[in-house]
Amino acid sequence: MAQTVAALDISSLEAELASQSPQKILERSLSLFDNIAISFSGAEDVVLIDMAHRLNKAVKVFSLDTGRLHPETYQFIDRVRKHYGIAIDIMFPDPAQVEEMVTAKGLFSFYEDGHNECCGIRKVAPLRRKLSTLDAWITGQRQDQNPATRGKVPVVQVDSAFSSGDRALVKFNPLSNWTSADVWMYIRSYEVPYNSLHDRGFVSIGCEPCTKAILPNQHEREGRWWWEDATKKECGLHAINQPQ
Repeated sequence: MAQTVAALDISSLEAELASQSPQKILERSLSLFDNIAISFSGAEDVVLIDMAHRLNKAVKVFSLDTGRLHPETYQFIDRVRKHYGIAIDIMFPDPAQVEEMVTAKGLFSFYEDGHNECCGIRKVAPLRRKLSTLDAWITGQRQDQNPATRGKVPVVQVDSAFSSGDRALVKFNPLSNWTSADVWMYIRSYEVPYNSLHDRGFVSIGCEPCTKAILPNQHEREGRWWWEDATKKECGLHAINQPQ
């Protein structure tokens, strides 16, 4: 049965779910909301899609196409679509905004003045447009992905960054307490599709100009926006994690 955010006690729900398995958290989120979707881009997200599929839960899935993804990522998205027989809603940036930025600053301005403007146009604006149509969303965030920004990510929260006016948006992070090893154990155990770039040393995968393979024992976020400080390595999709 569909719920409204106002009818939920988020603190109590967080306390209830904090020690539950990702499957239980996912199942609870899908039971609470009809108008809910999984945000899909990487290994963690496809694990959530696989879990929902095994729970026999029909779930909406969306992905952001920035126009700068690796060819392997586009192939991965389509492989997931076919593997699970699901529709994936692809969100695109506003062409006029992209054109204006690139005309004024070139294709690689983020190397000089930071990634926030480019990510804001190519990622955050399309995400905001999508989230404005939902009551809740599900992400694959893990606390150990970036201790500087995600170290305290709860399994459920009100996403104040994308809530508006009297409309609150709920955000579920079922894999919050999982590690990268947990994710990959699941992928191997259930033969879940994954991005072929992972076989070439890429761990955290974003846009092609802002992603690189990492060396053994490097933290996964060292392969993202490597020219910036670790506390800034968020693109705005999870702005609620940033220190205010």
